[in-house]
Amino acid sequence: MPMLGLGVFGMEDTTAILSAFEAGYRSIDTAFGYGNENIVGRAVRESGLSREALFITTKLSNGAQREGNIEAEFEQSLKNLGMEYVDLYLMHWPVKECYLDAWLAMEKLYKSGRAKAIGVSNWQDYHIAEAKKVWSVVPAMNQIELHPYLTQKPLLKICKAEGIAPESWSPLGGGNMGDVKENLLTNEVLTAIGEKYGKSPAQVILRWNIDLGIVAIPKSVTPSRIKANIDIFDFALTADEITAIDALNKNQRTGPDPDNFNF
Repeated sequence: MPMLGLGVFGMEDTTAILSAFEAGYRSIDTAFGYGNENIVGRAVRESGLSREALFITTKLSNGAQREGNIEAEFEQSLKNLGMEYVDLYLMHWPVKECYLDAWLAMEKLYKSGRAKAIGVSNWQDYHIAEAKKVWSVVPAMNQIELHPYLTQKPLLKICKAEGIAPESWSPLGGGNMGDVKENLLTNEVLTAIGEKYGKSPAQVILRWNIDLGIVAIPKSVTPSRIKANIDIFDFALTADEITAIDALNKNQRTGPDPDNFNF
């Protein structure tokens, strides 16, 4: 899986996705709940890129977990995408009293070969501990809110111990709550580090993810920002710079709390 991809939440046409392909992105992250899997599929076909050259992620909805129709929704996702398989299928949120059964259903999809890898999203330590009692397939990935104001160090340690790769959503601090994004992109520490390398604070944040071994999927619909976000592979942060960024942690979320969500 590429270490950097494009998140497509809220996108209603193919423009940004095609811009991303042109800029060199090969990983796209969508979800059944986003309602735009068909747009991702259309962009793939319009791009002229081979399916094998791309890494496509989609996600199981909370509704399908509650209704127990995991396989039916997965089949609909493939139909929406116009694809025979996805590279990664994630459980979008750990719905209380449903997520363990949902994981076992996802294992069947993995064993069928139609989901090349399966993983989870927004799982906390106790979700992992409970699932470990029943799983026969270890989640390949845990996609979580992670940025310099929410570094998630204890959870990252657990994921590493279990062999679960971490992935950050809203790596630049976006979301619907608070003003984290504005603060991060004007943060003095990130700005100073960026000036050293001729990079923006956003590029520094994304490089911080990469240097920590965390896959990042920033979302943007602006071609210049899409291009800038992937222009991070010509420098690396020092250990001291990584430590300085880690120290910005406030345990501050901008998105829903996985321990308490109502959707």
